[in-house]
Amino acid sequence: MQRSFFSYLTIIFKGIAMGAADVVPGVSGGTIAFISGIYEELIESIDKINLGVFKIWKTDGFKTAWNSINGTFLVALFSGIAISILSLAKLIKWLLHNEPVLLWSFFFGLVLASILYIAKQIKNWSALVFVAIVLTSILSYYITLAEPFASPDSPYYLLFCGFIAIIAMILPGVSGAFILLILGAYQTAIDTINNLRNGLFTGNMELFKEAFINFSLLALGAIVGIKVFSKLLNWMFKHKKNLTLAILTGFMIGSLNKIWPWKEVLSKRVNSEGIKVPLLEKSILPTNFDGDSQLLMASVFIIIGFFTILLLERLGKDKNKAV
Repeated sequence: MQRSFFSYLTIIFKGIAMGAADVVPGVSGGTIAFISGIYEELIESIDKINLGVFKIWKTDGFKTAWNSINGTFLVALFSGIAISILSLAKLIKWLLHNEPVLLWSFFFGLVLASILYIAKQIKNWSALVFVAIVLTSILSYYITLAEPFASPDSPYYLLFCGFIAIIAMILPGVSGAFILLILGAYQTAIDTINNLRNGLFTGNMELFKEAFINFSLLALGAIVGIKVFSKLLNWMFKHKKNLTLAILTGFMIGSLNKIWPWKEVLSKRVNSEGIKVPLLEKSILPTNFDGDSQLLMASVFIIIGFFTILLLERLGKDKNKAV
């Protein structure tokens, strides 16, 4: 697939958006990938990565093998994700601590528009489609109510967390960061990223070594998870697209409970900086919110989030024209 430099730059920016979304418990990078028009290409490209690539490399050369897995696209996208997690993640975390209502309002508008966008892709509305939407909405809603539990200090558990979280991250409507929070490994993941960066920049090899081991375990679990799940998703998009879209729509509808801007805090946890942040919350009306509900500004940010989808959708159309 031939693309211009600008097209790959656009893909990097989409990766940055995916990374920023993935670091927030309640928002899915898979949602960003879908509405920006790269989701199916991402799933298909990952599915093509197998041992057969080495055979192509041996017989037809590296360039042919690289093109067979859409390598430049994957490198551009995952570079954007990495850039975002290592940089914009700090901004997202600051906003979560200091302007949570406005941040969640923006994401609420974004996901609300995403639901309409994905549902619009369903061509044939049948009883099965409606049942799939209802059941997955209920399932996703109850996932948002799940109570996090502590993570045991085990390398096998970190492998498992990486496996499960990457599946959630790539699935629109399901937040990988929130799944990590439920599994009790969110703080471990954030600490790992921070310690990896700090150990490298400060020369603290002991800190770097410990962080690198945890990172490798999470990454290994993620690689296995994304490979296994991408094959299933790729098959479903090719053979059961309407049903797949219905399932994704349902997951996103249920996830709205998690990103509703106005919450009542039921319990708190200590994050990686030693700051107390909400652990269990309950969605409430703005009029019942303890503090400034910022209703007017929140409404503005919901609208901004909603119309942001129009921009991402346009970028997705531009991508299709470039193919």
